[in-house]
Amino acid sequence: MNLKQLAKELNLSISAVSKALRDSHEISAATKTAVIAKAKELNYQVNPFASSLRKQKSKTIAVVVPEIANNFFALAINGIESIAQERGYHVLIYLTHEDCQKEVSITKLLQNGRVDGIMMSLSSQTANILHLEELKEKQIPLVLFDRVAENIDCPKINTDDYKSGYKGTQHLVEMGCKNIAFLSISNHLSISNKRKSGYFDALKTNGLKSDNNMVIECSNDEEKNRKLIKKILKSKNKPDGIFASVEKLALNVYEVCKEIKLDIPKNLKVIGFSNLQTAALLHPSLTTITQPAYEMGREAASILFKIIEKRGYNLIMEKTTLKSEIIVRESTGN
Repeated sequence: MNLKQLAKELNLSISAVSKALRDSHEISAATKTAVIAKAKELNYQVNPFASSLRKQKSKTIAVVVPEIANNFFALAINGIESIAQERGYHVLIYLTHEDCQKEVSITKLLQNGRVDGIMMSLSSQTANILHLEELKEKQIPLVLFDRVAENIDCPKINTDDYKSGYKGTQHLVEMGCKNIAFLSISNHLSISNKRKSGYFDALKTNGLKSDNNMVIECSNDEEKNRKLIKKILKSKNKPDGIFASVEKLALNVYEVCKEIKLDIPKNLKVIGFSNLQTAALLHPSLTTITQPAYEMGREAASILFKIIEKRGYNLIMEKTTLKSEIIVRESTGN
């Protein structure tokens, strides 16, 4: 069933049927209802590629993320796709696997008109943003979410990372911790640095000494991360609380504690940023700082489409901050 056949069935012009399907103001409500009903009856579907050729648009957007094993990104992509489907767009998903060079290669690939816009969350290795500047120079709509670059002019959507870092550390202090370690994912990422700043300020507020040896710089190598965590947990100055800046590091702590037979929360209290749906099922259940990932995805996509539709030039410097929530469970209990 194509547009010509559908028009014939309705005894209308192809132009009228096309306008009705696009909800044009030129077509009456009664005609639109009749056209949509007949289209559903005959299983007519708009060909996005044919229409995009006429409009010089691909009707496709790209989402570039470090990984999808992290539940945050899986939920954010769901939010993005929900908006894209409403607009009749396809979504291409690219994974950088925390590799900056892969991120650069992907942005080069996307400069060929393959997509109408890009949403991106940076890799933990990304320090240079020349590839993002190139996208801007080529006027390719770009929206950054969660892991953003602060020094580029484009819309940014993230959570209250500093406040969450502060509140998470404050919670550990209130639960009796006096020697708290912070597991960082990257010195390059603003989210990690803001969470770390919140951690340091909360220690200061509570009269606790800041010790750089208690800040563990982790990476994308889980085996190395486990070794670093094991080393500090077996050290003379071992922590009584751990704040994991990302989900996978909290899980690494659980693995190491099981290996060295360290009891959570009796010997060590643990809190971490996580959207893990099974956090409540871990033994013990994990206290989390949960980000509004799905809502962030929807917000990022909504802003991107405003720019694509030439209605969002005033959004170039916009920064949207959504609130995260602490969910207290057994891993920080008594």
